[in-house]
Amino acid sequence: METRFRILFLNMRQALVAVLLLVSGSNVVQAELVLDQSPVIKPEIDRREVSEAQINVDDYEIGAFVGVMDIEDFGSAVVYSGRLSYHITEDIFVEAAVGFTEAEKNGFEILTGFNLLSDRNFTYYQLSAGYNILPGEAFVGSGRAYNSALYLIAGLGVVDFNDDSFFSLNVGAGYRVLLTDSIALHVNARDYMFDFDLLGENKLVHNLELTAGISLYF
Repeated sequence: METRFRILFLNMRQALVAVLLLVSGSNVVQAELVLDQSPVIKPEIDRREVSEAQINVDDYEIGAFVGVMDIEDFGSAVVYSGRLSYHITEDIFVEAAVGFTEAEKNGFEILTGFNLLSDRNFTYYQLSAGYNILPGEAFVGSGRAYNSALYLIAGLGVVDFNDDSFFSLNVGAGYRVLLTDSIALHVNARDYMFDFDLLGENKLVHNLELTAGISLYF
């Protein structure tokens, strides 16, 4: 009788072990199946490539400009100027400028035929400092970006007008867009101020200039 119980116990133990092995093996298989499953949706990100112009490593910039200057009391005329800049840092630069225009006749001169000026040529020589206050980018389409900057500028110089030379102050602002690494477009507004004596009355005159031009870094 004892032998029968022993045989029965051994058979039950073997059956239990077999069941445990079967269950554990099934769990391993299920785990492997879960790990092998790939995501149903594979995200595909199409990254846009942007070509962006950078300022040339050279620090010098030379430009030619044309526009309109309103000479106080003597109307508006075409003005031409050339400018040479040195970029000290990415945001700070100094500029030497020379410009030329010619004063028109005012209403009094036209009515009376009397010339108030002995020389109508207006020439300025200026040394200024500028600062980029709003550097940014201008986008054209989806694949092209142009570096740009809004800058303030101010300086001192000399104005030759009416056969005389005047100490002058200029203040203004400009907007620059880099077309390539070495070519830029500019739009500028300046005010050239100096004390001018006309008919015995000395006053501070404002001569407003609006120009556009192209410059080259070298």
